[in-house]
Amino acid sequence: MTDELAPVRFDTKIAVLLRDDLETWQRLNVTAFLVSGLGTAVPEVIGEPYADADGTPYLPMFRQPVLVFEGSKELLTTAHTRAVGRGAALSVFTSDLFATGNDRDNRAAVRAVRRDGMDLVGLAVYGPRNAVDKILKGASMHP
Repeated sequence: MTDELAPVRFDTKIAVLLRDDLETWQRLNVTAFLVSGLGTAVPEVIGEPYADADGTPYLPMFRQPVLVFEGSKELLTTAHTRAVGRGAALSVFTSDLFATGNDRDNRAAVRAVRRDGMDLVGLAVYGPRNAVDKILKGASMHP
């Protein structure tokens, strides 16, 4: 097999951890919000723009898969503590954000609660593969 055809193995990982008691629409919404800032904070995760055979341009996407996991409320708290302790690129979504309707109010809702008091429903983390695996230890792949 030539190098061009060899599978790409990334030494980094993009992962989302969702609380296991969320409704389907919440899981989708939380996932989209959590990964939305990653490309601006860590621009190397974004690949090249796309184009179809007609030359229609499309926006670039992540250059690697986003793995989605689920776990209990307690596991989210543990994973959050691990991620903060490792200094990982991290985004959070708290239950309070379901009641807000804009970015300003979202940020205010997160700022109003101390780190150890957040009611986390999801988090996204990016970093070296082994570090992300340790942060998410105990989580299972989303069904």
